[in-house]
This record gives sequence, C-alpha cells and structure tokens, in this order.
Amino acid sequence: MNIIIVGNGKVGYTLAQYLSKDGHDIIILDRNQQALNRASETLDVMCVRGNGANVKTLIEAGVETADVIVAVTGNDELNMVCCLAAKQLGAKYSIANPERTTAQEISRLLRFPFAINIESFAHGRVEMVEFRTEDRDAILNTPLSRLHSRYPRIQFTAVQRSGDAFIPDGNSILLPGDRVYATGDRESVTQFFKHLGKDTQRLKSALLIGGGHISYYLAKIIAGMGVYLRLIEIDEKKCLRLADQLDGVMVINADGTDQEVLESENVGDCGALICLTNRDEENLITGMYGARHGVKKVIVKVNRLNAMDVMEDLGIDSAVSPKLTTANAILRSVRALNDSRNSVVEKVYGMLGGQVEAYEFTALEGAPYLNIPLNQLNIRKGILVSVLVRERKCIIPFGSDRIEAGDTVILTAKAGTVVNLEDAFDITEIRR
Repeated sequence: MNIIIVGNGKVGYTLAQYLSKDGHDIIILDRNQQALNRASETLDVMCVRGNGANVKTLIEAGVETADVIVAVTGNDELNMVCCLAAKQLGAKYSIANPERTTAQEISRLLRFPFAINIESFAHGRVEMVEFRTEDRDAILNTPLSRLHSRYPRIQFTAVQRSGDAFIPDGNSILLPGDRVYATGDRESVTQFFKHLGKDTQRLKSALLIGGGHISYYLAKIIAGMGVYLRLIEIDEKKCLRLADQLDGVMVINADGTDQEVLESENVGDCGALICLTNRDEENLITGMYGARHGVKKVIVKVNRLNAMDVMEDLGIDSAVSPKLTTANAILRSVRALNDSRNSVVEKVYGMLGGQVEAYEFTALEGAPYLNIPLNQLNIRKGILVSVLVRERKCIIPFGSDRIEAGDTVILTAKAGTVVNLEDAFDITEIRR
C-alpha cells in the first residue's frame, strides 16, 4: 500500500520503520529537515518537507494516490485538518490520534492491581496479562512443559528478563523478577492468578488526577462499573463542565499534584491512583507519592517515551503513553487493511517495549496450513501459536491440535517477523 505519514517524531518514525518492513511504500512528511534526514538515512522511505495541512504539500507527497494517510504530529488540531484535507484530495483512509483508545487501555489495567499490562483478543474472549514474577510464586524454576500440565488452560506467551524479551518453549523456566504474559480465556486467567495468590478483587475506588479528554473517556468507562470515582482538576471551568457531563463522579476543583490535597483525599486508601495531567514530571512525582503511601495500583501517563524507561526504578509498574497507544492502534488499522489471501489480520499488539508482538488472525478456507497437526507444521523459531478460538471456545493448542478454516489464531512472535499467518510456518515444507 501507499502510505503517507505526517509527523516524524518517535511515533511517526516507529510506524515508518514497522510499515516499511511490512513491504509498504512509505512517504514521510515533516517540517523538520533534520528529522527527515534521519529517516532517509536509516529507513527505506521517501521524505517530503512541508506542512501536512497544506494542500500543495499533500499533493506533492502524492496524496491523491495514497491508500492511507496517518497524521501523528504533536498537534491534534493539525492532525485532524490534515486528515480531512487528505480525504478530500483522494486518500482512501485517514487515521489520527485516538485518545479513547488510551482510556480503554487504562480501564483494562484496573482489572488486576498487580498487572503491568492487559490486552484482550477475539472480542474479549482471550486475555493476555503481563505480570512480574515474585520469589513466592509456585511457577518458578519449573519447565513450562510441566506447568502446562498443571495449568492446561493457560499459555505463557512471552517473557522479558534483564531487558531482553523472548518467546518461551517447553524447556523454558521462569525466574523471580521476570515479566511474563499469561494468556487464556477470562475465567481461566482469573483462576490462575487466584491460585498464585495474586489480588483479583474488583476495584472499589479510584482517584483521577487531571481532567483532559483521556480522563473524561476513562471516567465514563469505569463509573459504570460501580467504582467510587473522584476526579481532581485544577481548572475551575473544566471542573464545572466535567461535573455536568459525568454522572456518578465526584469532581474536585484542586491541584491534584499537591501532597496536601492528596492527603486530604486519603490517597492511600483508594484502590487506584491514575495520573493524567499533561506534565510527565507531575504525573511521575504524584504516582511515586501514591505508591509510597500504599496505593495498590498506580498508573501514570507519560508523553515522552524515554520517561517510560525509569518507571521501574521509581516503583511504578504501569505507565501508558498516548503516543505508543496511537502507534499500536494505527499499526493495527493499517495491517487490517492489507488483504491476505489466506488470513485476515484482526489485531496487532506491541508487548515488552515493542520487542514482541501478538497477532490475531482469522484463518481462511484454502490456506496450506489448515487441518495439519501443529507439530507437523514446522513453526518458525521464535513464533508461538498461543490460542485458537473456534465457535467461541478458547483452545490452548498442543502438538496434535490443528487450525481449521474460520478459526481465530493468536500468535506471539519477535517484533517484525510476522505480517500474514503464513509467515509463522515453513510453507515450502507443507507444500511438499
């Protein structure tokens, strides 16, 4: 596909990197010549200097023949204008910044206080939950092949140890401090963590700091879940508007980053503290304060991606970046538009700092990998068939299981190694 990316910051560069590897023709449009030089020197892309909202610049970039235009500048208004102009000039699809997606990501994190990340697949039937192993966990120092017999409804799909991520096999073992993804249907995942002694109690109260768009969408989602929710916003006009728009939410006009305010709201007693101001430093400091006062679940929003690298050192496990969320959402959208003869891409999810990806495919009739036992499919190294969903039933696959037409197939693999479902297998061996 012909794809124009407007904005060559970290999100734009990351998208160009992934999408060019997928075989798409990429044009990057940006006003910063230095950023364009970097992209031109390190990626297989074309670069155009100019304003993405300018009609002449869009035409120069070939917008009339573009399949997709993606606007990821730091200015939301510019992104929207760019997308509207591109559609009028002939671009087939346009994608801009989805703040609602970030709110949905946060709402999933509130399900388990111990979870670092949670992602759902197959219309919510499958969940991947990232957690950190502890010394007392009963799953340590045991080959995964033995753990599978103990937990047949759970698949351990990805592990990160000392900063390096890998796809485990039956001989792999888990060590204290590993970041691990456990995957299965919702009920089995809940039961697994109960067995480990992790806290699976439903969230009862939450405190939101900051009253922007993400806070609004998040409040709408979790207020309907029976959670006692307070939202602190320093701007009085915003408070009045939010109080009018949000039912069942206590809106407080105060500085939520002020420790005296947090003490007066008994921050240590709330189930979750979610810091969503527009300043990374304030979110980090407020999050650290909450963690030190015993809040079970602290989530902070960071705009600068390098800030996520210091989260662990500060005692904060869960951080969300609208930029990364945007990149993942756009990557999913573009890949879903890219037709495949033997499978349909439903979802792509970046994991463990982007080192690993999870993919959701629908297997189509006539594919060469259908109805063959998985242990005969020559699955490529570093790729795991994690879950099959057939007629709404989740199957943790073993060697004798087969992929059938119409199945939802969820893979995990090292980032950039899979575009189509066929990529998981050595098709030349199958066709012999």
